[in-house]
Amino acid sequence: MTSATAPQGSPRKRRVPVWLETILLLVLALAVSAVVKTFFVQMFFVPSGSMRPLFVDDDRILVEKWSYWGDDGVERGDVVVFADPGGKWLGPLGNVALNPLQEVFSKIGLYPTGGHLVKRVIGIGGDRVVCCDAKGRVTVNGIPLEEKDYILAGHPPSDRPFDVKVPEGRLWVMGDNRSNSEDSRFHQDLPGGGTIPESSVVGKVWAIVWPFDRFTFIGKPDTFSNPALVTSGTD
Repeated sequence: MTSATAPQGSPRKRRVPVWLETILLLVLALAVSAVVKTFFVQMFFVPSGSMRPLFVDDDRILVEKWSYWGDDGVERGDVVVFADPGGKWLGPLGNVALNPLQEVFSKIGLYPTGGHLVKRVIGIGGDRVVCCDAKGRVTVNGIPLEEKDYILAGHPPSDRPFDVKVPEGRLWVMGDNRSNSEDSRFHQDLPGGGTIPESSVVGKVWAIVWPFDRFTFIGKPDTFSNPALVTSGTD
């Protein structure tokens, strides 16, 4: 019995070394992760109780970015993650020290990153946001917000008055734990009068993903669906 041999002159297929194949797959995986972080979703952690009862300390939240593609802008009621405006809101607390491995993972969206805040959007460009009316409610364009569904029970809508006309391209944001949230109300002495640039928004919070027993998708309260908020603007 004779063994078959390859015809002379036919090229032999050379196998890629395992080590090189591993490196190529790793580079591809990192590239895909970076693209996903840049255009689709990114993970963050909640470092404080300023958004209670929606979030608690150390919740891991997933932020989606496709809602703001194209001409779609941030809407009232959205819970957003945004970069610290000019590094003024967090101060030294915004400088989170990461080891080299954490730094790599944070760049590709696999490790929660610091230097950002999470708040609820109350007013968008052109809105007049006021606290408070005769019943102690925050109003947007003269329409009172019914906020009991999301602000921390037993806390007032705001413990300090304000009357702000939100500039175009900017947002007025507040935490749901109104008595323990250094939000737009506390930064009215900064450029923008406490508002943040819409361009600083990373994306909209989509879900709580960890701890797993707290997994839930994040929606928008019905109070922000009131069409009068758009049609009742005041100068």
